[in-house]
Amino acid sequence: VPKKCQKAREHFGTVRTQLESLKTKFPTDQYYRFHEHWRFVLQRLVFLAAFVVYLESETLVTREAVAEILGIEADRERGFHLDIEDYLSGVLTLASELARLAVNSVTAGDYSRPLRISTFINELDSGFRLLNLKNDSLRKRYDGLKYDVKKIEEVVYDLSIRGLNKEATVGAGGEK
Repeated sequence: VPKKCQKAREHFGTVRTQLESLKTKFPTDQYYRFHEHWRFVLQRLVFLAAFVVYLESETLVTREAVAEILGIEADRERGFHLDIEDYLSGVLTLASELARLAVNSVTAGDYSRPLRISTFINELDSGFRLLNLKNDSLRKRYDGLKYDVKKIEEVVYDLSIRGLNKEATVGAGGEK
């Protein structure tokens, strides 16, 4: 995994070069006029950066760190920046991928990873519940997080009732 993460980080150099070029194609005060042209790509890049950071450290990458990885600004006032909604959308995509990783980890015989993913996703869900999301695409993506939480909880539960993970067994109800 560390070698794959390093390889992915090398590709972000190309991304930074491309984004530098993009910045020169429109006036800096018209960012939102053209935002829809790169919105999806930025969300996907946030997901990729967040996934690499998660695989390296099992932590959530900050918006500022993603902006640094991509070579763009975190603050709106400084020009081409990482919009907060694009960041949040990318993080929600990370949650979906981690739900898949939990299932695949069990298949590969790694029974402790789903518990760690569960803890991370539950903390993420708690953070998103604090937000007052309006009825837009971000809200719909957040609604998908509930299904990801449920999917991961089912994996952890299955591990605990089968006794395949002592940590999951202890964390799920106390007794072995």
